[in-house]
Amino acid sequence: MTQLMRCVEIARPGGPEVLVPASREVPVPEAGEVRIAVAFAGVNRPDALQRAGAYDPPPGASDLPGLECAGRIDAVGPGVTDLAVGDAVCALLPGGGYAQYAVMPAAHCLPVPQGMGMKDAACLPETFFTVWSNVFQRGGLAAGEVLLVHGGSSGIGTTAIQLARAMGARVFATAGTAEKCAACERLGAERAINYREEDFVAVLKAAGGADVILDMVGGDYIPRNLEALAMEGRLVQIAFLGGPKASVDFAPMMMKRQTITGSTLRPQSVLAKARIAESLRSHVWPLLEAGSVAPVIHRTFPMEEAAGAHALMEEGSHIGKIVLDMGAGPAA
Repeated sequence: MTQLMRCVEIARPGGPEVLVPASREVPVPEAGEVRIAVAFAGVNRPDALQRAGAYDPPPGASDLPGLECAGRIDAVGPGVTDLAVGDAVCALLPGGGYAQYAVMPAAHCLPVPQGMGMKDAACLPETFFTVWSNVFQRGGLAAGEVLLVHGGSSGIGTTAIQLARAMGARVFATAGTAEKCAACERLGAERAINYREEDFVAVLKAAGGADVILDMVGGDYIPRNLEALAMEGRLVQIAFLGGPKASVDFAPMMMKRQTITGSTLRPQSVLAKARIAESLRSHVWPLLEAGSVAPVIHRTFPMEEAAGAHALMEEGSHIGKIVLDMGAGPAA
């Protein structure tokens, strides 16, 4: 008898309303993969891009949205020896998280940190993989340096603020309301800048410049970011909410010996993401287990209300992460 699961499909490219509950066959893990009975799934902006038809899943990945989840392993594929049925894990997914069961490479799973529940753990993979690989591995942020985080109240932003502070950096952040700025400062930013009222370039210049800037805005922020960077500063681009194009005078960049870099996580190879996972396990998981860093959750929605979760994310009033309760278990 075919086992079915509940899931959320993208009926057609469009707004949040195109997310619809559905039933599908439970996926089967292949060699090197595991299957998780999903308890909770994180909601992220790439999910909304995929829903809108602007971010196709990589070849071979599920067409269901969802890039991170937490739950218990309920099946392992051939060749998996370091994980077993019943293990509590959170995982980075190539897709398929908005479902009661999801498969992923075993190497992209991390243990649920000791003392942490499944809901919090579901918030970890996408944001922590992204922040760690971009701010620390690509951007090279070091203790004593200054990090500027744009979108400081987002899931990425709240993670970056906490990790940078835990690693001994000074943190500045931008946000669009007084409430969001206050939240950034409670998390460890020494100065949160309301971008509707202040010029972040002037604030950072007065502080001596940023050594690393984590930006998801792009557009006209790109030349302003370069202006706000210190000598030898690094601009790390992870998204383009304001557009991917800008007019830039590169002469000051050369004079200040600045670096522009960036990455997207989803298209990277299985091995590349496995290496990020191992680095997180060594350097970041102890911080989570010690309580030095923790996910910030704004609201949880039942799986059937995924459209409402996306509408809230795109409306932009949330602080931290939005989570779906997937209610792991078969539909039939």
